[in-house]
Amino acid sequence: MEKEKIDRINHLARKHRAEGLTEEEKAEQQALRDEYREGFKKGLAQHLDRVYYKMPDGSLVKAVQGEVKMPEKKTEDKK
Repeated sequence: MEKEKIDRINHLARKHRAEGLTEEEKAEQQALRDEYREGFKKGLAQHLDRVYYKMPDGSLVKAVQGEVKMPEKKTEDKK
């Protein structure tokens, strides 16, 4: 999100606390906040796409949709 839009969000927040907002300003504030939230969520999702868990055996496993893909256990016949 551009710095000008963030500055506008902050300006509207200060004005809201000081004197209140008109209906048009409230609508603008809500639209800007929604746009900011969407950008934040998109950036967070991209960041989490690069998250890996380090398993006890030292391997790295990518986290997918909040779940860990566990590697297949190799079983050896003990005789």
